[in-house]
Amino acid sequence: MSYAVAAALQAAVYARLAGDAGVTALVGDAVYDALPEGALPTLYVVLGAEDVRDASDKTGGGAEHRFVVSVVTERAGFAAAKAVAAAVSDALIGAEMTLSRGRLVALNFAKARAMRVGTGTMRQINLTFHARVSDDA
Repeated sequence: MSYAVAAALQAAVYARLAGDAGVTALVGDAVYDALPEGALPTLYVVLGAEDVRDASDKTGGGAEHRFVVSVVTERAGFAAAKAVAAAVSDALIGAEMTLSRGRLVALNFAKARAMRVGTGTMRQINLTFHARVSDDA
């Protein structure tokens, strides 16, 4: 197993989302790898947690990355967040992404969870994706 492809995968996912016309039409440049300091927009996308497991086989090293992309909004209701979540999913599923190290073998949607955060109007949708990578280094 190798965790060496993790940074390359994260960079490729971020670049894909930040450069996707469907995502940016809904959130502009509010796609974050890490949240900036200060006030946040009322609707944004942020990369989240990751869990990695060995997926090596006789052909070489590899890993399965389970990662979360969150859509967060302070707008009332889930409609805006769900539209962005759909755009995120469309941008990632089946996307051709070149990694700076290793190779993306497959990227699939696993699940989503929509929830209210706290007692106010904040809503969040956590989309979980599975990415299979091989380490060709």
